[in-house]
Amino acid sequence: MEIEIWSDFACPFCYIGKTNLEKVLDGRTDVNVTFRSFELDPNAPVQTDKNIHELLAEKYGKTVAEAKAMNENVGNMARSAGLLFDFDHIQATNTFTAHRIAQYARTVGKENEFMTAGMEAYFTKGGHLNDEETLLKLAEEADLNLDKVKKIIHSDEYLAQVRVDETKAMEYGITSVPFFLIDGKYAISGAQPVESFVSVLERASGTKEDISKSQGPGCSDDSCSF
Repeated sequence: MEIEIWSDFACPFCYIGKTNLEKVLDGRTDVNVTFRSFELDPNAPVQTDKNIHELLAEKYGKTVAEAKAMNENVGNMARSAGLLFDFDHIQATNTFTAHRIAQYARTVGKENEFMTAGMEAYFTKGGHLNDEETLLKLAEEADLNLDKVKKIIHSDEYLAQVRVDETKAMEYGITSVPFFLIDGKYAISGAQPVESFVSVLERASGTKEDISKSQGPGCSDDSCSF
């Protein structure tokens, strides 16, 4: 079975959905998972003086208090998946460089390790995903070649591979993430609970029907489901 996952490091539902899927796949050796790049905001600045609550309030026309409540709801969903989100220390940034490193990680069979390290750093540890020291630390956690990663950071290597993934997303009509495509036939959109993944994977294993979709909370380039 082949599962492709379009996601962004800065998408909370991508981390939650990935975690729930992994619970279902635990111990299975017949599934190959490939992560695909998706930038929620390609124009996001590398640095900002606003915290994630202020950015969310500005984006949705809410008060900061309302934005904090929205983030708390997502945090509760994360806790149900066994994750701990620290929204107060998230450092919002552009994720393009991290995606390019993930593309390299894919070539050496370490993309899951890097994706996990990157999402954990962003949502739990307050890591800045455009800081060279942070990126190298994450690369080390994923057992990547640090000289190679440093070269990627200071060049445009793997730019084309990121664009290929994003073009595929457009061709499939993917407008929000996480988006899970199973054997090119079954689509699961959003941070689905474990039960939904179990159901769709069972159908994917036993039938040859056309693509079907299951919708859950996720993020698009202009909004998230809270």
